[in-house]
Amino acid sequence: MIRKGRDYFDIYNYKNSIYFVNTVKEARRYDKENKKYTAIFAGACQSYFEALISAGANFASSPSRILIDSLDPIKVAEKIALTEEFEYITIEDIASNLRDGKEGISGVGVSGKLKKYTM
Repeated sequence: MIRKGRDYFDIYNYKNSIYFVNTVKEARRYDKENKKYTAIFAGACQSYFEALISAGANFASSPSRILIDSLDPIKVAEKIALTEEFEYITIEDIASNLRDGKEGISGVGVSGKLKKYTM
């Protein structure tokens, strides 16, 4: 967030959120064209959370506009990667493992990405 910015719902009051939003939109466009099912985590400390989710991110940082722990996005990615593909993950499943819980990271959820093959 830019220091002089007071309007939390104006993307131009954020230093880098416009770039995150554009990247998420491009990833979703690619995702749709290639029939992929990508899980997207976007943002950084004090990002414009609502715009990131609206752009198509599954999880995004800083709904409370706080500084997040640098390991929290990794914990979210790990949970997604190690959860079987038929299970749906929400922030409720992850929040207890995050330093700031749902204040630091939130989102709409995603299916796990782990594929188990049996022989």
